[in-house]
Amino acid sequence: MHAFKEKLTHRELKKIVHELLQLPDPRQSVERICGYPFRQVVNPLFSFLYSLDEPIKWRAVSAMGAVIARAAEVEMESARVVMRRFIWNLNDESGGIGWGSPESMGEATALNQALADQYGSILLSYINPDGNYLEHEDLQPGVLWGVGRLAHARPGFGRDALPFLPPYLASDRAVLRGMAVWVAGALPPGDMISIPDTLKYDTAVFTLYRQGVLEEVRICELVTKLVERSKH
Repeated sequence: MHAFKEKLTHRELKKIVHELLQLPDPRQSVERICGYPFRQVVNPLFSFLYSLDEPIKWRAVSAMGAVIARAAEVEMESARVVMRRFIWNLNDESGGIGWGSPESMGEATALNQALADQYGSILLSYINPDGNYLEHEDLQPGVLWGVGRLAHARPGFGRDALPFLPPYLASDRAVLRGMAVWVAGALPPGDMISIPDTLKYDTAVFTLYRQGVLEEVRICELVTKLVERSKH
């Protein structure tokens, strides 16, 4: 590990965080980053949420969620400041796009119950046409991933997301159809969604980040697992 310096420059921190995001073991990557003071690593992690290198971006999402969740256990207000920053980034008035913000919200709320209680409904509002629906199509996969990450950790939120999934299941974009099926897979038993028959034969592939790994997933295979689960 890098020798700890009480005051590191932003450039030094960014270099260290970038190196840690590239470690072979994703869990070690997150743990090592969490070893640095919360206030020191948040800004470097924000910069990597915008990375065009997909593995780096997703590692940054995992690390960001973890450092916020841990901060919430000892200094909730500091965690809230960052969560509010995500919300601002997703606001039209911010002038930005908010890359990585809904994914990081999903990761943080999945890892910390108090954050889920405070911010889970806000995350869900981004897929609600009567809420804070995000119309930017390139943000929608990330929002669905964030909702799915929260729902898989805390299935009650999957139930709350249920009414908003049908339009995504019918999307002409494979990533949105696939993400919506993945979210549906988090529903508690007995709360199954009606999956369009076309998706049972949908051979389109999309990229899904799970447990620190980017996977190429076929939609029909996810649907098959969903149907089999509903029978038990």
